[in-house]
Amino acid sequence: MIVHMLRFAFKETATEEDRERVLAAMRRTASVESVAFSTVGHSLDTDGGYTHAYCVAIPDLPALRRYMHDPVHLAGDPQILPYLARIAIGPDLSDDPTPGLADRILALHEEKVALYPQWGAELAPLLAA
Repeated sequence: MIVHMLRFAFKETATEEDRERVLAAMRRTASVESVAFSTVGHSLDTDGGYTHAYCVAIPDLPALRRYMHDPVHLAGDPQILPYLARIAIGPDLSDDPTPGLADRILALHEEKVALYPQWGAELAPLLAA
């Protein structure tokens, strides 16, 4: 199982309605067939100013690839990213002892950035914020 975590903070300009729409879009993404379980909501650890968190558990690398390219996920990101001030990816974790698993996961991310450069360009400044 691969457990993928995001911590994030909304832009100050995001209204309560915007925030609810973003969380609803995240919950739709977290409900795709490749996800075993998920949770989306307030972060209990606000270190670094992150106020919310997103967590999905995905059974294996093939399921992770499906998750990353699922039409629901692809459609959700443009509804989510414009409202975020910053995002932290991880820490992720896994019970899979396969050597190099982290590198394989990173390669899937890099593959997605190559296929969807606009998505990568929208995500990059949020990671550096």
